[in-house]
Amino acid sequence: MPSNGCVRASPVSRTSQYGTAASLSCDNRASTACGNRATTLPFSLARASVIEEWDKKISKMRAAEDFEWRTVELRRAGSKLFGRAQAAAAIAERYANEVDAAARFPSEAIAAARNERLLGTLVPTALGGDGCGFGDVVDVCYVLGRSCASTGLIYAMHQTKVACILRHHRAAPWHRQLLRLLSDEQLLLASSTTEGQNGGNIRSSSAAVEHADARITLERDATVISYGEHADGIVTLARRAAGAANTDQVLCVFRKSDYSLERVLEWDTLGMRGTCSAGFRFKAEGEAAQILADPYEKIHAQTMMPVAHLMWSGTWAGIAAGAVERARLYVRNATRGADGKLPPGAAHLTQAIAKLRVLRSVVAAGVRRFEAISSDPAALETVEFQTYMNLLKVNASEQALSTVMSAMQATGLSGYRNDSQFSIGRYLRDILSAPIMINNERILNGVALTSLVAATPALLRDPDEAADAMTDDEACLQPARKSIA
Repeated sequence: MPSNGCVRASPVSRTSQYGTAASLSCDNRASTACGNRATTLPFSLARASVIEEWDKKISKMRAAEDFEWRTVELRRAGSKLFGRAQAAAAIAERYANEVDAAARFPSEAIAAARNERLLGTLVPTALGGDGCGFGDVVDVCYVLGRSCASTGLIYAMHQTKVACILRHHRAAPWHRQLLRLLSDEQLLLASSTTEGQNGGNIRSSSAAVEHADARITLERDATVISYGEHADGIVTLARRAAGAANTDQVLCVFRKSDYSLERVLEWDTLGMRGTCSAGFRFKAEGEAAQILADPYEKIHAQTMMPVAHLMWSGTWAGIAAGAVERARLYVRNATRGADGKLPPGAAHLTQAIAKLRVLRSVVAAGVRRFEAISSDPAALETVEFQTYMNLLKVNASEQALSTVMSAMQATGLSGYRNDSQFSIGRYLRDILSAPIMINNERILNGVALTSLVAATPALLRDPDEAADAMTDDEACLQPARKSIA
């Protein structure tokens, strides 16, 4: 495992998930990792000899094929990345109420994230970052969102932009240098995708990049740029050129010295007040090299949409977890004060916990699915996967809201009050933004036609999931046997 606590997930052969057979004990306590699932296997001594034989063959296959083996050991609570995230989250929690009340940028929390070097977690180690996987970063979103929703969402949006640059820069020197600077100086990137009357329709742009030799200029009516005045750079959408169609888009990266912002719309909202998502007139000038090489159509399908939905969902799950924890503390406190008699809202706490379990499972499944095909552009662009990731956002946002509502019902008036230590108000106001952050209705309407042609699943589990869940030792060895054969 890397010293930074991140688990590296690389595309591997199916047989690499099964480790070595000889590492298994021969009694009832023996266990192995089969399909990323802990399984207990009651091996007999006779069968152990067969296992040993296959272990030798697998070892030869390793040497011959030189496979890159995936680790299945999970990051534990004491890992360095988790500790760094917790340290930043502690600061975020300390100032969360103040950030919310004043609708101000969570400067202390972001400073703590910089101090813990969390802004470059996705950047490869060769460029000074941690080289962490997407699942690790979604975990950090969860941890930060649990303490301060605005901090968690800012971090999620930043990492989405980093992912776009990282996965689509095609080794361009300008963008590689930016990634190195981002890691070294812990730069914070903001996003400018909404424009004019388009709202959440980010697959259509009005403003166009103007080209003059190797220089470019851009002016946008950016109705929302979250934390724009506090960022070190902005990643923005635009039409490729003046004569290009609205859907012929590119993604441009500008440093703070490249642009100016003129505020045209304030940010006084019900929740997510610390994101400071004001509207601006955006003017930028830079080099043509600052435009990512891949067309935005590919960036959106392969990275922007799936990564954004995963990062946002991780943050929303964290918000829900924060609310459930407050509800749990309230019920525990009330029970102690009533000689062990549960308060009326205890049943709602049970519901909240159950809903949180489902929410975490939904997001975790999305992470696994994305990571499994993250290096396969064709698979990422399939209608089925695009629909899956869009509906992940809808399901996660609605489940998170339902979870927080159950937490509110569990706490009763104590949760409803703003001046209570068990107040759920801030969590509820923040999570209400989830269904309208790219409105769920827009997403559902967008996938309606594809839903008409998609077959209803014949099985409870998808074939790949069913294969991963095989639990007997013969099933575990079967892929290895096929590979050797």
